[in-house]
Amino acid sequence: MALAISLAFLLFFHICSLSQGENFLFNGFNGSDGNLELVGASIVKPSGMIRLTNKTRGVIGHAFYKKPITMYEKNSSSFPNASSFSTEIVFAIVSPSSGSGGFGLAFTLSPSPSFPGAEANHYFGIFNSSNDNKSSNHILAVEFDTVNGYNESRNSDGNHVGIDINSVYSVASEPAAYYTTGSHKEEVKMESGDLIHAWIDYDGKAQLLNVTVSPINKGKPTKPLLSYGIDLSSVLQETMYAGFSASTGDNQSSSHYIIAWSFAVNGIARSLNTDLPIPPKEKSSSSSYSPPVKALIVALSVLVFLLLAILLLFTLYRRLMPSETMEDWEIDCPHRFRYKDLHAATKGFKDSNVIGAGGFGEVYKGILPSTGCQIAVKKITRNGIQGMREFAAEIESLGRLRHKNLVNLQGWCKKKNDLLIVYDYIPNGSLDTLIFHPKDNFMLSWQQRFNILKGIASGLLYLHEEWEQVVIHRDVKSSNVLIDEDLNARLSDFGLARLYDHGEISRTTGVVGTIGYIAPELTRTGKASAASDVFGYGILLLEVASGKRPIGSGHSDQFILVDWVIENHQAGRILDTVDPKLGHYVVKEMELVLELGLLCSHFKPEARPTMRQVVRYLNGDEPLPHVVNLIESESICEMNSRFMQVISSDSIISYRSSSYGGISSSSMASGR
Repeated sequence: MALAISLAFLLFFHICSLSQGENFLFNGFNGSDGNLELVGASIVKPSGMIRLTNKTRGVIGHAFYKKPITMYEKNSSSFPNASSFSTEIVFAIVSPSSGSGGFGLAFTLSPSPSFPGAEANHYFGIFNSSNDNKSSNHILAVEFDTVNGYNESRNSDGNHVGIDINSVYSVASEPAAYYTTGSHKEEVKMESGDLIHAWIDYDGKAQLLNVTVSPINKGKPTKPLLSYGIDLSSVLQETMYAGFSASTGDNQSSSHYIIAWSFAVNGIARSLNTDLPIPPKEKSSSSSYSPPVKALIVALSVLVFLLLAILLLFTLYRRLMPSETMEDWEIDCPHRFRYKDLHAATKGFKDSNVIGAGGFGEVYKGILPSTGCQIAVKKITRNGIQGMREFAAEIESLGRLRHKNLVNLQGWCKKKNDLLIVYDYIPNGSLDTLIFHPKDNFMLSWQQRFNILKGIASGLLYLHEEWEQVVIHRDVKSSNVLIDEDLNARLSDFGLARLYDHGEISRTTGVVGTIGYIAPELTRTGKASAASDVFGYGILLLEVASGKRPIGSGHSDQFILVDWVIENHQAGRILDTVDPKLGHYVVKEMELVLELGLLCSHFKPEARPTMRQVVRYLNGDEPLPHVVNLIESESICEMNSRFMQVISSDSIISYRSSSYGGISSSSMASGR
């Protein structure tokens, strides 16, 4: 009985210790995209392996766990100590079959999952010549390398394991091997393409870092390959990111794979499944042909290739020159469709295939005869410069953007006066339709609406901060949000979008957008900004939560949604504005959305949050400020006045949204 109690106590203690820190396990990475941040790396389907790099030379690949990990604990003296941690990894390095490859990969704990300015080759994509060996890096890396570095002379072929502190130069290293019995070691050839098992264990109390490697089927050796005494309290920060980095050289390259991974703070990492897929070998370039025969084969191949290329170019020239001549602005745009293919896909642009309409044309559903894929084709009416601007702006901006919450642009077509843009077909239409004109009594639940709002926020964050340029959408509204088959949001219609370099001030003058979503400052300056997009998003938050449009019609007193929500908030009845068609909802989430909507639609642009802050509020990573202290009572009348000026302005041209799946309320544009 006493023994059973003791065992139960030990088990409970072990479970508690595991719960004190981050603990995760990946026996393959299929379906783990949401937990990982990949840069230059990809998940190979269907095996589920992470491929950090391929045999391309001079490239870098990163794969990091998305969430920051707390790496400190405080002792009784309130001095911070680096926590113990344990990680178990299965990886493989596949070198070209014609010879040795390079370089290796490294497990990394760093303050950030990205390394701006990092170099390839010996720097592993973590360091560069300027920041190498600086204590401000706060980086721990364990390298599994296959090439000798600048100061490394461990063995002839560079097959080694090293511990790096803030530098590519290792503080401790050994040729890759594992202990069998006593002091006898067997070499582990890491670039063989075979699966390698590795363990990295740090004892925070003993201040000891152990690194162990072995072939996949040998189990964990009792003696580590490297055992290095170090206090990581001076290296690690309170929160760190765990992951992997790999690079190839200018003259040498290998493919680097992470097959499985587990990690734990203040506990032992959970054991990995050893029945794992093996990466494919690089194809051999050797043959039995003699050098003269090889030279003849190469020469004939080049000749045939040149003849085929000339024939192809001549054919394309004959097809495109008469009616589809390329213009200067088209060079960097995505795939160009043939007009006859789109004509066939939409059955000659039949009226029965129309799924949406707008001021610049109509949207048709189509099926490509060559692939059977469903598409949406936006046919823009070419009314002089304005229609051409709409066409060029959309394919220039959306053509290079790639994000899960943006509609994917497949390509375009231009023939005489026909301007066509081709998108992925989104089956559920627009958010506007699902809220205000649902089919078959379908009703979006609160959880579905909340997830849609978070998706739109993520897409806008990408446009404002995460792409190579700043993209101002300028027409954020419910009819420009499309809902895919999994009820995820896709922001669409970039015809009014403008691109700027980061740090550049908007040059656009003129009021554009849709009445009810237009930021008040646009009536004064005409200059769109990220803050004006945030205003439109704020109105969208209130619209989705309340089930009411931004501006009402058919009343003696004009209804303005923002004013109505503000009045109820000031009266302590903000939940009275909730869509009455909604049944169950989470009160805290609803209050967050309504108050965030008021904050985003604040009359003063400087009082609005950025989209990065919005995402943090919605994800619960940061508390929302007290809205009651930010809303000025006099701003209501001033905002109403601005709205009425916009509505009555003679300089505004009204048109309908060109998004498909539903037609929005009146939009407007001028001074573009």
